Amino acid sequence: MTNTAAMTPAAKLSAKLPLPLKRLADLAYNYWWSWANGHVSLFQNINPDEWQRSGHNPVALLESASYERLTQLAEDPLYLKRLQGLATQFDRYMQETDTWASRVAPQLSQEHPVAYFCAEFGIHESLPVYSGGLGILAGDHLKSASDLGVPMIGIGLLYRQGYFHQRLNRNGWQEDYYTDNPFEQMPLELMTNAEGEPITVQLQIRQRMVKIQIWRVQVGRVKLYLLDTDREDNDPIDRWLTGHLYGGNQETRIAQEVVLGIGGVKAVQALGIEPTVYHLNEGHAAFCLLELSRLEVQRTSKSFYDIEASVRDRCVFTTHTPVPAGHDVFSADLMDSYFASFWPELGLSREQFLSLGARRLGDPWEPFGMTVLALRLCRGANGVSELHGQVSRKMWSILYPDRPEDKVPISHITNGVHARTWTAPLLSDLYAQYLGENWSARVVDPQMWAGVDQIPNEELWSRHQILKERLVAHTRFKVKASRQGRGEEPDQIHAADHLLDPNILTIGFARRFSPYKRGALLLRNAELALQIFGNSDRPVQIIFAGKAHPADEEGKRIIQRLMEWCRHHAIRDRVAFIEDYDIYTAQKLIQGVDVWLNNPRRPLEASGTSGQKVCFNGGLNCSVLDGWWCEGYQVGPDGKGLNGWAIGEDANTSDQELQDRIDSESLYRLLTEEIVPLYYDQDANGIPHGWIQKMKASIKTNSVAFNTDRMVADYVRQMYAPGAVVNAEPILASALA
Repeated sequence: MTNTAAMTPAAKLSAKLPLPLKRLADLAYNYWWSWANGHVSLFQNINPDEWQRSGHNPVALLESASYERLTQLAEDPLYLKRLQGLATQFDRYMQETDTWASRVAPQLSQEHPVAYFCAEFGIHESLPVYSGGLGILAGDHLKSASDLGVPMIGIGLLYRQGYFHQRLNRNGWQEDYYTDNPFEQMPLELMTNAEGEPITVQLQIRQRMVKIQIWRVQVGRVKLYLLDTDREDNDPIDRWLTGHLYGGNQETRIAQEVVLGIGGVKAVQALGIEPTVYHLNEGHAAFCLLELSRLEVQRTSKSFYDIEASVRDRCVFTTHTPVPAGHDVFSADLMDSYFASFWPELGLSREQFLSLGARRLGDPWEPFGMTVLALRLCRGANGVSELHGQVSRKMWSILYPDRPEDKVPISHITNGVHARTWTAPLLSDLYAQYLGENWSARVVDPQMWAGVDQIPNEELWSRHQILKERLVAHTRFKVKASRQGRGEEPDQIHAADHLLDPNILTIGFARRFSPYKRGALLLRNAELALQIFGNSDRPVQIIFAGKAHPADEEGKRIIQRLMEWCRHHAIRDRVAFIEDYDIYTAQKLIQGVDVWLNNPRRPLEASGTSGQKVCFNGGLNCSVLDGWWCEGYQVGPDGKGLNGWAIGEDANTSDQELQDRIDSESLYRLLTEEIVPLYYDQDANGIPHGWIQKMKASIKTNSVAFNTDRMVADYVRQMYAPGAVVNAEPILASALA
């Protein structure tokens, strides 16, 4: 009899599958499948309805599949051939040792990896431990690290209920609700010791000892470790420390950041891993610097100030927030309640300890800032776009009074996206035909992207239209389900079947509904907006998605106003709002829209990555010159945008009301004078050749620069292994990905 207690979750699942299908278990427990070639229908074909109900969770799908259905597939030669092909690719990928990173940075190794700390990770919709851009960026970072062979582990938190779910009531007001994540049915493995007991670490939080267990997620060749306090031997209050992402009050926030930072270092130790670099992705994990310092003081018996340089030498920091109010700070009283027993272990006084997080030394009312702590105790720091680097240097120049602003030690590494995750399979197949079968391994190669010009306009447009039709179908499905959930009238529910038209110019706007992102800028002149979207000759339609933070009443009012606009009789078939935005909906949006709209107040968009995803799929950006678009936007010989459009490009004012007026007028002008006419300038077969030329320009100019292969290579060169000569070796991902 098999001892199932000693088996891994993947092995237990494999034991339930017919012999020819056992490799499905290996694939289900490694998210490599989600960006591998040929993955599209491997799991979905088992049971499409259950695949959708499970949130595209392959483990839950296989656990629920009937033995009858599995044996049907086990005798299907076409299915077995696809499975074997993918399993062979997977094995070669996982066993590969001659990777880009092994050649340019051999000082990084599996024994001494980069430890990447982040409060959220957006790997896939079936692992809902993310809320938005920061998490998606972190997930893409791990994926490209895996593809390039960069030895790395991720450290985060496993939230029992994750970020909130969103539904809108009949008044258009956002309501928040939570559901439990079924860890035992997810692609997770609880880390255990030789006796089969969970590996745990202990922390003192709120004068109580809290036990933390560790789960592992496989992201290709990278291991992501997620910390969890939901254990029966913890106090009920402490079990909820990892209950919600970005929920609760300041007490909860500091406790979570203690778990992530200090608990994360303890977990790495308990797993027997010795990182060569600790990378703090945003300030949430900055307490790990204190724990590293405590361990070094304990190990050497030296003073904090004597070991400070050695801790700094091992740590790097990325900031994502361009406004002071967005950085986590804690009051001195709160720090006292959590760290009163900690600073003596560092050999510091209370004042010395608190000064580590103080912008202005000696100010008794100065709060403890996580970003300040990270800047003080990390050898390298960077913003996430060129403009954000400038903004960050200005913002934090107070910490460097002896340096001019341009010499403040904060550089920039512009964000990118994981091409193999976000490029639609239809487009990936097209690129394989015209750019080469291994195009996705060479996304940083401008010569390869030049081949986009060889793609026939008709073929690119045909595939784009198919993706747009898929987006329309997804939007109708989601809107209809929302209307049913709200108990709307039957005619309103059935009207969702005719919502939107795949032949119409389609705009997408999806992001967190924070006031600075100006989700309702388009409605500033409501009458003109109605004329544009209600035009019968050259119609325009728009799809909105995104959540407002539960405490953001103004953000919720913006959503409510958009919902009111959606119901206007002149445009009710042209405007849609998709509730409960997630990675799956994001993929459908960025792969199917014609234009991606982004209109935040400058300079409050640190980088943004959703518009970068659009580029890989032939979509065009219409954005203010903020974040990454400052670097991506190019002007053609005619003085107009070569690869997209810039909103209010000549405006430069701190007057928000004036800025809103200038930008809204610019947006209306671009729509009526450039975007709409170009789209509807079509030949007899409905092919807009001028538009397609701009699509090709967007693909060529942006895809080569704004991808995480280039981004991770920059981190290797600038942060992880500064001595590495990255340019001496072409940046190549594993072609098997």
